[in-house]
Amino acid sequence: ARAKPNRTQAPIVFTHATVIDVTGSTPRRDTTVVITGDRISAIGDNVSVPADAQVVDATGKFLIPGLWDMHVHWYTRDTFTLFIANGVTSVRQMFGYPDLLRWRDQIAKGSLLGPRMVVASPIIDGPEPIWPDSIAVRNEEEGRKAVRRVKQWGADFVKVYSLLPRDAYFGIADEAKLQGITFVGHVPSSVSPAEASDAGQKSIEHLTGILIACSDKESELRAKLVKADSPEARARIQATALDSYDQNKAADLIAHFVKNQTWQCPTLTVLRSNAYLADEHFRSDSRLRYIPRRMQQRWGFRIVHGSGSNNAKKVLEKQFEIVGAMQKAGVPILAGTDTGNPFCFPGFSLHEELALLVIAGLTPLEALRSATVNPAKFFGLDQSLGTIEQGKIADLVLLD
Repeated sequence: ARAKPNRTQAPIVFTHATVIDVTGSTPRRDTTVVITGDRISAIGDNVSVPADAQVVDATGKFLIPGLWDMHVHWYTRDTFTLFIANGVTSVRQMFGYPDLLRWRDQIAKGSLLGPRMVVASPIIDGPEPIWPDSIAVRNEEEGRKAVRRVKQWGADFVKVYSLLPRDAYFGIADEAKLQGITFVGHVPSSVSPAEASDAGQKSIEHLTGILIACSDKESELRAKLVKADSPEARARIQATALDSYDQNKAADLIAHFVKNQTWQCPTLTVLRSNAYLADEHFRSDSRLRYIPRRMQQRWGFRIVHGSGSNNAKKVLEKQFEIVGAMQKAGVPILAGTDTGNPFCFPGFSLHEELALLVIAGLTPLEALRSATVNPAKFFGLDQSLGTIEQGKIADLVLLD
């Protein structure tokens, strides 16, 4: 990876590559790809190589589109290169800060090396937010005001969260439409995932609310969820939904998401780490050397107070099953990790997410598409990004 190329620099040519273009066509072996400026100018097995080109012999190697991590919380400027080193050339930052807006623009200009960034608003949550620096809203009018404020501030999209009151949530949904800005995030406890889908929430993160929505005791469990006063209490309520899981309700909800094209970013990496936090091997991960000391200390606290119960593991199993069913039905899926949470590593964990999506029932190609062309489609950028095709931006990763 490199900073934005100078238009006048020599073309770059990959020869003898196996190209996985993720359009759905079979791998293209012994292929030449020519890059002029920042675009793919030619691709094929009988392409002439410009005389002044820098040639990379890619015999035995594989060329794929640059990967996206669609759920990231990462705020240390000097370690953005960990994404690039892992072939993650773009990220969706899920909690906006002023620094991120500045870095987003520097990366776009080419003055800072890092992944292309699409940046959320600060989290918009209920009157007593879960996270510091969130925007607290109590009612519809405050929800609307928050949307207008974050749009003016420069956020690329609005992020909603778990404790929003119903009227505030629907105010945000309506104001986002009026302002022409998308909104994504958790499904608040006070709202059902079907209602969120109908309200136009573009992506649901971590499958929030979905297990309870598949229960034949949904309204009773949601009432308990609204009153729950801690993450542990909310997790316990979710676990009880397993016993009343209703296959028909699940199928109806999935059909609802397909009809509305409500994207899912399941972040199986963080769901797995939450379920297995108490396991010893997590604490001896060699990748911890890349994590700033202060963050490691925070992770240590979360391990001491974490889950890892058998219930959490059973919930995870069911969540894998739901993701597989969603993919088969045609719900659009995005690969994201929740990097910044315990044992969700910048760049590295996206590879794990792809493997976990395959375990959940996606084919390897479907998993790759969830981190390449699907994010490009999600942002309306698929005319220039997401696949390896002539005329598109040369956002590429060469793999052994």
